Amino acid sequence: MTTLADRTIAALRTLHDDLETIVAGLSDDQLNGPSGASEWTVAQVLSHLGSGAEIGLGTYEVALDGSPEPGDDHNAAVWARWDSSTPREQANSVLVHDAALVERLEALTPEQRESVEIKLGFVPVPLPVATLAGMRLNEVAQHVWDVRVALDPAATIDDVSAQLLVEHFSGGLGFMLGFVAKADAISEPAVVAIGDSGFSIVIGNQVTVASDAGEPTATLDGATEAATRLLNGRLTSAHTPDDVSVTGNVSLDQLREVFPGY
Repeated sequence: MTTLADRTIAALRTLHDDLETIVAGLSDDQLNGPSGASEWTVAQVLSHLGSGAEIGLGTYEVALDGSPEPGDDHNAAVWARWDSSTPREQANSVLVHDAALVERLEALTPEQRESVEIKLGFVPVPLPVATLAGMRLNEVAQHVWDVRVALDPAATIDDVSAQLLVEHFSGGLGFMLGFVAKADAISEPAVVAIGDSGFSIVIGNQVTVASDAGEPTATLDGATEAATRLLNGRLTSAHTPDDVSVTGNVSLDQLREVFPGY
């Protein structure tokens, strides 16, 4: 039986392999061109992914191998080094660091995948491997989409990653919605069914994703990947598939206000 951690780590491997293929085909003009992230070029998106992988691997090593905790200026130094690299260096380096992170997760024993907890500086309690891997999956899936959409305006997130992310947001990743969602952007509560996935976006005093939310007041029709991009502020009008629509007591435009992105 595969666990949530197992499935998430496998999805990270698939995304890494996809990223290798994408990066290999990028021209210098494409690296310097706009991405799906409004303020970043494609190379800057790759730099963000790479620096995140490098910092994340260091965090894992502290918990798993007893490595010394990095100093207070460690993250800033990593970011500065990546920022000072050329676009081509950023593209090449992201593959190295993302591969190292995925390989470290793949090397965890079944027992470690279920028992290890890892502390992050901005979260008050240690998080299990499944949640940490889910955070990385959300980051990689969204930013790989940022790169893909620069090449193909109809780009989407793969179905496996999308289904996993909805599951994660209904569980261990739910705390992230407290940082990015604006519950007060709409005037009345809403329970928005995510197609036939069995999950709903619940908007009240706070915003959650739940599998037992009761009778929906609205429905977001379309592929589940559209909902995962919505949660991350990436279901813009320019990149919404024709089969995506919202019916009920909220509109798609209102939901975009609840999830403005970051």
